[in-house]
Amino acid sequence: MTNLLFRNALNRIPQATPPIWFMRQAGRYHSHYQALKKNYTFEELCKNPKLAAETALGPINDFDFDVSILFSDILFPLEALGMGLKYDPGPIFSKFITPNNIKELISVDDAIKKLMFQSDALKITRELLPKNKSLIGFIGGPWTVASYGTGMNKGVDYQGGIKNKFIHELLEKKIFPLLRKNIELQITSGAEIVMIFDTDASRIGNSEDYKKYSKTLYKELILPYGNKVGYFAKHPFEYNYFIKKINSDDEVSLSGIGVDHTKPIYEWLGKTKRGFVQGNFNQDDLTKSLDDFKFALDSYIEPITKLSIEERAGWVCGLGHGILKTTPEENVKYFIKTIRETFK
Repeated sequence: MTNLLFRNALNRIPQATPPIWFMRQAGRYHSHYQALKKNYTFEELCKNPKLAAETALGPINDFDFDVSILFSDILFPLEALGMGLKYDPGPIFSKFITPNNIKELISVDDAIKKLMFQSDALKITRELLPKNKSLIGFIGGPWTVASYGTGMNKGVDYQGGIKNKFIHELLEKKIFPLLRKNIELQITSGAEIVMIFDTDASRIGNSEDYKKYSKTLYKELILPYGNKVGYFAKHPFEYNYFIKKINSDDEVSLSGIGVDHTKPIYEWLGKTKRGFVQGNFNQDDLTKSLDDFKFALDSYIEPITKLSIEERAGWVCGLGHGILKTTPEENVKYFIKTIRETFK
């Protein structure tokens, strides 16, 4: 029960046609999602396993993506730790985690029990998903989760950033341990891989701190799960540490990386010799008028057509970040059709 194109990309097996999936492919741009939202809140769609499965299956049925994604949110681990969370429509916390209230957070062992709805959602999604489709899970990156939980993404400043004693304690004692259990929960519930979406990683501040953070992330969240975890960060830093691990001869490695649109996909494919590289059409171009979008897509595809099948090995076609709510469904259908017709 897996998608052969996706499995080949994971194993870097050369193939003509890449698998396709988009970050946030079940979302606000899609009429199926909009119809569900008329009757249910975002939290209900995520936390009711049957509704989560129905939401996740929508883009599979309507657009024929190769991969289905757990329908959930990266911030639920913070809610599980005891932070009040609501969506109106974006996330709103009742309070941020501070040095004064960090001890009020509940234990990691108790918190993971509050995320069991993800396990049920994955199992139901897999049961209903066509057998030729893959299923993946995801979590937020530790820094991104900590950034939201402390308000750093809203401008709250902790001097020293990741070196700050409080931030270090939060990551070490709560965020990393809970996310590790969250990955395990998703893998044991049917996720073929789990993506770490670390969109806020640029706030770490400099490449040396990012390298140290990457080493900890690899040790805590990737190494225990043997080729079942991928990583995406929208950031100005290079993936130097992760690429080194991907290209090493170690038995355990990242399953792959997701990349934004700022560099051509062929550069990332050329830098890596194992695992997949997911991306990286500019999501803004997907929102344009059909003619302008087609021009952008042709420009994106043209250099990739010059690569051999071997040079394209590992490519998972997608966007540079999440699909935007103003994206026309017609463009999504045209994108998938064109990719499959061009690369066959």
